[in-house]
Amino acid sequence: MDGPWLGSGGPGTAEEALEGPPRCSTRSRCLWCFTKNISRYITDIKPLPPNIKDRLIRMMSLQGQITDSNISEILHPEVKTLDLQSCDVSDTALLHLSNCRKLKKLNLNSSKENRVSISSEGIKAVASSCTYLHEASFKRCCSLTDEGILALARNCRLLKVIDLGGCLGITDVSLHALGENCFFLQSVDFSATKVSDNGVVALVSGPCAEKLEEIHMGHCVNLTDESVEAVLTRCPQIHILLFHGCPLITDHSREVLEQLVGPNKLKQVTWTAY
Repeated sequence: MDGPWLGSGGPGTAEEALEGPPRCSTRSRCLWCFTKNISRYITDIKPLPPNIKDRLIRMMSLQGQITDSNISEILHPEVKTLDLQSCDVSDTALLHLSNCRKLKKLNLNSSKENRVSISSEGIKAVASSCTYLHEASFKRCCSLTDEGILALARNCRLLKVIDLGGCLGITDVSLHALGENCFFLQSVDFSATKVSDNGVVALVSGPCAEKLEEIHMGHCVNLTDESVEAVLTRCPQIHILLFHGCPLITDHSREVLEQLVGPNKLKQVTWTAY
């Protein structure tokens, strides 16, 4: 096959491949064929229309094909969602988001191993350009520190969801910044980080307390019953609260749950009794 067409004997450009030949059943099949030969046609991607690029981005994301070297070819100014959790990217890739000012959802979670290639430098670049972010997910980005989250909180004030689970460099400083700046925050995960009661109290003392619905703070070795009580007394909309694996949290928190939470209000709550 000389070109990326399926069912066609002749060569074709990337645009022709994505449009698909007459005998191709669906455009998706052509896109799939294109992604299987992505290194061959990568230079043809840049001029493609946004709707085609969006489909390519989704397929390449799922297959883990987006890299530092090709991300600039597939991005366009209208991108609103970017899922890179299966992709091997670094801060270098994030620098190319400078033109994606409409981006609302960025997923850099690492589902298995720690991701060391994403640091605060990359997140600061995102924060300065993508100020309309609603969701930012950085689970297991272990090189990320408070410096990056400070920039995100101060620039991306429309944040509703942030996942910092397993980010070992995150401390109370990040929770203070989120509590002070992100008024619309609904879900926050800071499980397995270095935060303490001071940070949790600061978070739920901010304007977002009225909107917070979900907090994941399991495996935080510095948290005590004070954090649980602060969340339950200051967050009227909370319905998911996870604080399992916190050795300093005692059975007192269960008693507080029974006293402060009405029947059926919490949809999910987990804790470990020590």
